[in-house]
Amino acid sequence: MTCCVCVLVGCTDPGSEPSDASPNPAPAPSPDDESRSSSSVDGSAEPTETTEPPHPVSLPALQDKEYDGGRLRLGTEVYSTSTQVQHEVTYRGGGLTISGRIAVPEGDGPFPSIVLAHGYIDPEVYVNGQGMTREREWFADHGYIALHVDYRNHAGSDDTSIGEADLRMGYAEDVINAVLALRAWDGPVDDDRIAVGGRSMGGGVVYNVLVAQPGLVDAGVAWAPVSSDAVDSYNRWIAHDPERQDIVDAIDRLYGLPRDNPEFWDGISARTYFDDITEPVLIHHGTADDTCPIRWSRETARLMERDGVDVTLAEYPGEGHAFGPQFFASMESADRFLRQHLR
Repeated sequence: MTCCVCVLVGCTDPGSEPSDASPNPAPAPSPDDESRSSSSVDGSAEPTETTEPPHPVSLPALQDKEYDGGRLRLGTEVYSTSTQVQHEVTYRGGGLTISGRIAVPEGDGPFPSIVLAHGYIDPEVYVNGQGMTREREWFADHGYIALHVDYRNHAGSDDTSIGEADLRMGYAEDVINAVLALRAWDGPVDDDRIAVGGRSMGGGVVYNVLVAQPGLVDAGVAWAPVSSDAVDSYNRWIAHDPERQDIVDAIDRLYGLPRDNPEFWDGISARTYFDDITEPVLIHHGTADDTCPIRWSRETARLMERDGVDVTLAEYPGEGHAFGPQFFASMESADRFLRQHLR
């Protein structure tokens, strides 16, 4: 039976103009995997201690996963100026073809790069490259290759039977594979200078990527991100909305609600594993954000610092979720941060 429910919608991206799921559940372990034995001196079997595999929809499952991102292919040229050219792209990873858009600066390179994770836009209406148009163009104008990931079940990407019911774990897998595909590409990429960045829901994807694969990239940047606690997103956008009772029922059936299965919800919350992060993190957040409240980022930064993460929270007084007047200030701050750490 196909399960394709829209869960934990997160924050909608600003400026979502039309130009602009998951590790599939792992197979159940076999009896041999569940209980191995070794022979004692007298030939009798001695049971050995086993570790229960992580829930297939969890950050520990992403930590254990083997990634194979590659085969980045340029498609139609969609935009060009005197400073950059942009193409539709596809790449492979986890048995899926994922679409996206890449912006490459003019020149010989090699260039530092950033892989971009966009915020929530309904997959039914999302189109290629939507959601971080401003950031993609700005980065290429300033000497970075910017690879924007569409995610599975979006635009030209393959669909999965589980749809969005993997609670965004698949989006992190797609971004991880995008980094590997970018490194394997024969374009002008400096393999030793790659970051990840995301806005809104994509900021949460960035946290998950840094937790799941420490050492994969050199730095992470988030703009107006969702909470690092998945329960916050559930409570804000789903739990109290009578029009989403079917989603509540689906989550309850698949995983249990937060009050009933807190262990599962801890397993999909990046803050549970902040002590695994090895890269510096820059968080941008407006004090007047009424979509993703700034208290989420303040708490995330506090917990990251507690767990030894090199984290900076940049607050923008009076700025809302869309970063209108101070968008360029946030980008210049990100540029300074990346030039410090991508070297």
